Amino acid sequence: MIRKFLNLFRNGVYFDQYLFISITLLSLMGLVFLFSASQGNIETTIKQSFFVLFGLILMFAVSQPDPDFYKNNSLLFFLISVLLVVITLLTGKEINGAKRWLDLGFFTLQTSEIIKITLPVFLASYLFDKSLPISFKNTIVSLILIFFIVNLVRIQPDLGTSLVILIAGLYILFLAGLSWRFIGVSAGLFTLSLPYIWNNFLEPFQKQRILTLFDPNSDPYGSGWNITQSKIAIGSGGFTGKGYQQGSQAHLDFLPETETDFIFSVIAEEFGFFGVCVLLGIFFFILLRCLYLALNARDRFCRLTIGGLSLLFLSTVFINLSMVVGIIPVVGMPLPFISKGGSSLLSFYIAFGIIISMATHKKLMRR
Repeated sequence: MIRKFLNLFRNGVYFDQYLFISITLLSLMGLVFLFSASQGNIETTIKQSFFVLFGLILMFAVSQPDPDFYKNNSLLFFLISVLLVVITLLTGKEINGAKRWLDLGFFTLQTSEIIKITLPVFLASYLFDKSLPISFKNTIVSLILIFFIVNLVRIQPDLGTSLVILIAGLYILFLAGLSWRFIGVSAGLFTLSLPYIWNNFLEPFQKQRILTLFDPNSDPYGSGWNITQSKIAIGSGGFTGKGYQQGSQAHLDFLPETETDFIFSVIAEEFGFFGVCVLLGIFFFILLRCLYLALNARDRFCRLTIGGLSLLFLSTVFINLSMVVGIIPVVGMPLPFISKGGSSLLSFYIAFGIIISMATHKKLMRR
């Protein structure tokens, strides 16, 4: 397989300058924001810089193989990622009661970040040649696979990533031609099953987070502290912000998890509405570019993969922003290319490398 992979580089370089430049810009902005959010911790910033540099190289490397390489090997990649998650559950590094990481010595890998990429790619390869709308049998098989993986990640426990994996899998089903009738019936059954899910699938701390969403003031110094301080930080930024490294909520340690989940709150406090608009503008440009690439992809597999991975990116951004402004419960979701974290960062570089591969490889037309 390695020889086949290397041979794929001989046909030229495949590159999308719009995605590469915008993601590089976003990554550099992330380093600037992280330096402030970490209280000027140069060691944290340098470590993240290595991940950014390696990630950009990895994105370029992943973008070079032909999409057929990913289609033909999607099952293998998926099985390897499932195996890694199982190994993590059995022997993984436990932090704060959760087993989500494999200690590789030089790097701590969060294995669920890999499977959130391999699952949609495998589903795209499984469904790309199925008739429209996809049959009931293929729908059920796909759903069983999705919910198996979601539950595997949920019991780590990792509600945030399991939610993203669920959304990523459902996106592929929707883009592959899932019937609206099936969607309507499923939505109804899901609504009716909410009490059962509440009583049997959610941990006590997860239930508390949901209850806190509706009434943060019920426990302002406990479960409601994070979201309350986040709202104060965002609101106090005004139009132009308080200035770089001048945010009181972050630098006086009122705001928690400033380097990861709540880094957007730091950005809003220090750069204000104007800075937030610039950041969101780059995110929006990336999504528009992915939409354009999906519409012009060479075949259905490429369109499904680009659509699924770009919507996965959109969902992650949306969940993080919704979380820090108090629209949804706090679930522990980093902001792509901005928050600290090697596994999450590298997973999105891989995702966009695959997107570029799907978009830039065109089949030659035979005369």
